[in-house]
Amino acid sequence: MQEYLKGLNEQQREAVEHINGPLMIVAGAGSGKTKVLTTRIAHLMHHGVDAFNILALTFTNKAAAEMKERIEKILGNTEARNLYIGTFHSVFARILRAEANKLGYPNNFTIYDTDDAKSVLKGIITGMNLDDKHYKPAYVYNRISAAKNSLIDAYTYKQDNHIQQEDARSNRPLMGDIYEQYATKCFRNGAMDFDDLLFKMYELLVRFPEVLAKYQHRFQYILIDEYQDTNLAQYQIIKMLGAVHENICVVGDDAQSIYSFRGATVQNILQFQDDYEDVKIVKLEQNYRSTQSILNVANQIISNNKNQIPKNLWTDNSAGEKITLVRTLTDNDEGRFVADQITEMKLRNHYANKDFAILYRTNAQSRSFEESLRRMNIAYKLYGGISFYQRKEVKDFLGYLRVIVNQQDEENIKRIINYPARGIGKTSIERVLIAANEHQKTFWEMLHHPEACGLKGAAASSLEQFTTMIKSFQIMLEKQNAYDVAFAVGKHTGLVQELYNDKSVEGLARYENVQELLNSIKEFTETPDEEGELRDKSLGSYLQQITLLTDADNNNDEDQDTVKLMTIHAAKGLEFPCVFNVGLEENLFPSAMSLYDRDDLEEERRLFYVAITRAKDRLWVTYANSRYRFGNLVQNEPSRFIEEIPEQHLDKSFTGISNRAQGSVNAWGNTLNQGFDKTPSLKKLAEKLQQPSPTSHTPSADFKADNPMEMEVGMEVEHLKFGFGKIQALEGGANNRIATIEFGGGHGQKKIMLNFAKIRIVR
Repeated sequence: MQEYLKGLNEQQREAVEHINGPLMIVAGAGSGKTKVLTTRIAHLMHHGVDAFNILALTFTNKAAAEMKERIEKILGNTEARNLYIGTFHSVFARILRAEANKLGYPNNFTIYDTDDAKSVLKGIITGMNLDDKHYKPAYVYNRISAAKNSLIDAYTYKQDNHIQQEDARSNRPLMGDIYEQYATKCFRNGAMDFDDLLFKMYELLVRFPEVLAKYQHRFQYILIDEYQDTNLAQYQIIKMLGAVHENICVVGDDAQSIYSFRGATVQNILQFQDDYEDVKIVKLEQNYRSTQSILNVANQIISNNKNQIPKNLWTDNSAGEKITLVRTLTDNDEGRFVADQITEMKLRNHYANKDFAILYRTNAQSRSFEESLRRMNIAYKLYGGISFYQRKEVKDFLGYLRVIVNQQDEENIKRIINYPARGIGKTSIERVLIAANEHQKTFWEMLHHPEACGLKGAAASSLEQFTTMIKSFQIMLEKQNAYDVAFAVGKHTGLVQELYNDKSVEGLARYENVQELLNSIKEFTETPDEEGELRDKSLGSYLQQITLLTDADNNNDEDQDTVKLMTIHAAKGLEFPCVFNVGLEENLFPSAMSLYDRDDLEEERRLFYVAITRAKDRLWVTYANSRYRFGNLVQNEPSRFIEEIPEQHLDKSFTGISNRAQGSVNAWGNTLNQGFDKTPSLKKLAEKLQQPSPTSHTPSADFKADNPMEMEVGMEVEHLKFGFGKIQALEGGANNRIATIEFGGGHGQKKIMLNFAKIRIVR
């Protein structure tokens, strides 16, 4: 036996030693698929296959480089450098460079990145006199990208009745014309965008049979990694290239197909055995990553999918701990529980920060975890996106709030003055800045005197409307809490509507992030202290908290000892000793948009399977009873996926709102202001000293808290700490009822969150 075969298990060796004919390697999570793929290539070369006749396609440059390095190490020579190995896009770009003249492109054609492509589209949209707020370049780019990945050119796009109806329904009937002009402009510029590297490769093989034959004979052996992530264009190209020899080896796991939003289709791997009659199927089911407890849950979850290749993961690793199921009162409590648990695990089991990952369904969920980790002084790094408070849409919204509180904040005024667009261009802003310097005035002051800045007409009118709007928000500060002001900002500036109108994947994410910011503000205004009393809920108070939370330095050093925060999509291919799968609630995970289609729901379940199988030693699944969504406190149902986990595999000691959980609310409530300056002003201190000290209260012997829903205005009540009082007013819904109560004993009038406070009805 060759030395490189000795470290393989029986199924891995079977996959490596199969040389001729189609082969499908169904590689379960953590089953060593990269090892099998690289060893198989080395085995082919060891048996005389020329490196120039092997094509290996991956989805990341990192994976390709790692494979080359491993093959060189196995063979002990540099022949691996002659392999056609790389991402689909890099390998096809290499071929297109050599054959570009056949398609009318120069061999040194430019490859447009996403920003380049959007810039070209913006010019076309402007040239057609279309509103780029409606025909957003990002939306148009994504639409054209989806068409190309489905092998639909501009002509076909315009002729397709179904596509035209879709565009008509979205009130974008000229999408086809934009696509046509875009394709023409790219061709004239001698440029291809990222999607063209697939689209033009397909076109090359279809239009020029001699080119197809050339590469069919060159690539005698084809290997594709992560085959479940391929789209229609990739599938068709591979099918054509492998048609002569049919020595096609695909490696993948249908249970980890989670990229349909990028055009990937799980059907490619599910139908592979239908495409090739004599296909050999090898299943890699031995897992080298996780404990058997984690695998038991993963197997049970994925078994609920109808469209799948059956497999059963097992391991020689230990049985391990049960999966911990955690229910918290709110999403903020969920964040605090995770931070608290990380601290406890580090102390008790000597884990490092880098051993933990927090995985969520949407980027907007990172906010509560970021805040909690910062409060606990736990270093973390956000992957697959920038920190919540550093995201542009969040900074734009906070920019408005900061200007309302402080009109001298020139940087934030410049940030928001023309967003959303209101006709105040760069030239106008520069004139105001120059005038402010000349007159020794602030930028805000000069905005009130457009004539002194050399502005008149529409520009002057726009400045006046902007300053009037900001002043109207300022007036609200006197009587309204932080959320009411923020809600008005979102509504009257048009900022939320602007984001809502962008229906692209990115646009939806930006809209969700702003909604999450509003949820954060709403929760700030309604979170009581440990006695149920509401604190200062002003906008200034909120901004102070946020400023202190976001001033921490971010270090992007990947080797740093940090907790990892990321979406489950971003976590695919990674592994961590300890994993928190958070936000397991209906309409969040699974997503509300997936509940009415079996294929979509099964992809959500595959996503949960991916999340579970990232964990090596310990796994937590958490969900919140309530979560702020679009400014309202929403009661959540646990995700249906939780119900699919067998009871015997769960540790449910955290699922009741137990004494520990109730105590956690109070203890965590105390941490909300840790690190903040609690030093009162001298004026407030003097006022406090002049006031009589409130008398302490001893609860009645028969004290028993009553149902908040039974309380009415005018009732006399007893509070555990503040004593006896009378309800003056009631507000809020059933889940967030707030009572204004006038207490005696020097306590005065207080607003009490009834769900948190213990109050007895006296009469």
